[in-house]
Amino acid sequence: MPFAFLTYLQPTHYFRLFTDAGNSAFPDVASLPPTVLDQLQVDTRYRSKQAQDYDLSWQAVQFGFIGDVSYYTRFKKVSVRDNYHFIRKQFHPVWVFYVLLVRLLTFHNPITDIRAWLQTSHIKRVPAIKPILYPEWTGYQSELLAKKPLVSVVIPTLNRYSYLKAVLLDFEKQDYPHFELLVVDQSEPFQADFYQAFDLPIRVIRQEEKALWLARNTAIQAAKGSLIALSEDDVRIPSDWLSKHIACLDFFDAQVSAGVFYPKGHSIPKARSFFAIATQFATGNALLYRSVFEEVGLFDRQFEKQRMGDGEFGARVYLAGIRSISNPYASCIDVKAGTGGLREMGSWDAFRPSTFFAPRPIPSVLYYFRKYYGNTAARWALWRTIPTSILPYQFKTNRFLLLFGVFLSLLLVPVVLVQVFSSWRLASRKLEAGDRIGFLE
Repeated sequence: MPFAFLTYLQPTHYFRLFTDAGNSAFPDVASLPPTVLDQLQVDTRYRSKQAQDYDLSWQAVQFGFIGDVSYYTRFKKVSVRDNYHFIRKQFHPVWVFYVLLVRLLTFHNPITDIRAWLQTSHIKRVPAIKPILYPEWTGYQSELLAKKPLVSVVIPTLNRYSYLKAVLLDFEKQDYPHFELLVVDQSEPFQADFYQAFDLPIRVIRQEEKALWLARNTAIQAAKGSLIALSEDDVRIPSDWLSKHIACLDFFDAQVSAGVFYPKGHSIPKARSFFAIATQFATGNALLYRSVFEEVGLFDRQFEKQRMGDGEFGARVYLAGIRSISNPYASCIDVKAGTGGLREMGSWDAFRPSTFFAPRPIPSVLYYFRKYYGNTAARWALWRTIPTSILPYQFKTNRFLLLFGVFLSLLLVPVVLVQVFSSWRLASRKLEAGDRIGFLE
């Protein structure tokens, strides 16, 4: 990444990696068109021109620049002071102080770091994102839509017929009719008659094994469409969900349209309310060309009954240099069903174990982190995530409970260490066994 301190704050972010072609995710400022530069804010308070340019490149990515330009293939070192300057602009002061502590505890020069930390104390966090505009999107007439390609929609389901009914009714209302639905049903008891109530081209694949990634891989193998849409059994989608995904692929000449989730009763987060290069991939809301699976493979079954299989697939897509667009116009509501699905497989949260002595985090998380970012980055990720995962969610909204939670967390440190070491050991076994990535036949 352009600033070294992101090693501590975003140790397992896609954009820390260079693609297989040697490119970073950050555009070379010298190659950005004037229309884009005019929408960015030059910060002359940096000590070096290099840091100033890297800040502009960061803005371009964060604000949604998507284009065919030159990208940095390496980053030059910038000063400690300019690093503190940058993170003060982009992160909460608590995390800036966290970086200072980490630097001091890892034997960096305390005088240099404390001086730089103090010298940048006047730098305030950037208050809001100002997205780069794509006015041509309004009224865009997609040639790809006009060609009416067949879309194969993949939905795995497990004991959620009431939720599945709602999303199937949403598919009945789609304004793009050229699709098939492949529902991989793992429910017990299996209700074959359930699907007869819908006026939809449904192909039901009965799967006895309770396995989410197997279900998706099986459906993708059976798909007839040149486009694959990934959905879930506990979401709600608008009537233009498919058409907005397809138009996005066409508009940006992309191979993946990564839709946006938001919880029921909320709206799309501001940080994801505009087009941008996707920083994540979610298998509950995406549309991509079948050829993507031919190029990078199917989902890794090392994540079976665990978490982050979609994140790992997204990393492969990014490394292959495949353009994936975060698409707010193809949003969906995450109903968050309290039963069924992964809930019945013992997996709820990647960093909060379901039982007291279960591994923390779930071993598949460390398998993914260590495979793509290395052991050092995985350890930084643990420092970044484990302390906040100890505190129960409900404690964070009440000051008294927050203080009690911090005290409780300190008491639990020995148990947490056992959980982390257990997870690391189990992740090592996964790494030794190797991936379980299949390919389209």
